[in-house]
Amino acid sequence: MTKVLIATEKPFAPAAVNGIREVVEGAGYELVLLESYTDKADLLAAVADVEAMIIRSDKATREVIEAAKNLKVIVRAGAGYDNIDLEACTEKGIVAMNTPGQNSNAVAELVLGMMVFMARNTYNGKAGVELRGKKIGIHAYGNVGRYVGEIAKGFGMEVLAFDPFVAKEAIEADGVTVVDSVEELYSTCNYISLHIPANDKTKKSINYDLLNKMPKGGVLVNTARKEVIDEEGLMKLMDDRKDFAYISDIAPDCKDEIAAKFDGRFFFTPKKMGAQTAEANINAGIAGANQIVNCIEKGDTTYKVN
Repeated sequence: MTKVLIATEKPFAPAAVNGIREVVEGAGYELVLLESYTDKADLLAAVADVEAMIIRSDKATREVIEAAKNLKVIVRAGAGYDNIDLEACTEKGIVAMNTPGQNSNAVAELVLGMMVFMARNTYNGKAGVELRGKKIGIHAYGNVGRYVGEIAKGFGMEVLAFDPFVAKEAIEADGVTVVDSVEELYSTCNYISLHIPANDKTKKSINYDLLNKMPKGGVLVNTARKEVIDEEGLMKLMDDRKDFAYISDIAPDCKDEIAAKFDGRFFFTPKKMGAQTAEANINAGIAGANQIVNCIEKGDTTYKVN
């Protein structure tokens, strides 16, 4: 019998597990669940005899991939997939997939929630500012960026975007202003919502010179990856500009230094929380389960990333 493993350090919502189970067992497969594990040895043992696997933020390293002797398909329940060793998957003929769009609304709502929190001085009782009339720049207009723009317009914000990989006409059709360069986006907008992936071209690309172009009172919101931030440049900018704030759902490596020096000008969630809603769990988990079944049964590799 085909075995499908859910391996997750951060447990899925129970309804998500039930939904995955219904899809997997409905196809005649066996579901294996590994939750809240703390030892990599547990993961290596669990993958040894499974044909498919669903993960969240867990690291599917080369060691894990090589331990999974029968693995045919691995799905990351979410949009990002930099936690999967794609080269190792390709070498072994394993299909690696993500579930784009399933977590998008959850991440977008968090973006606006953190913006309100910072605009109101982290609710410390002092007067803050309003979002209405402010400009928000969306750096990468994918599924999450689109939802951010939609919600921001509801707040009365002016929405701009930069994404060379999305047709200008498609962005403008959403009532969003397209700018010609990333420099123009940062120099124009009070808030930047960051959604670029972490790869060789983007790592540390959000640097001092780019951030310093933001207007007075600029706020950077990062729900992408911490690796895209040049942390040395970020620290220097926050030293040089007492008006700048940084908020993120993933703390940078320099979080202790920021906390010691820049009180009131930063906020980091306790863990990466963009997709931490019951709805996002259910959407991504069930989508992943269906993709596994369709891949094994029909050879469907629609969301293959390797």
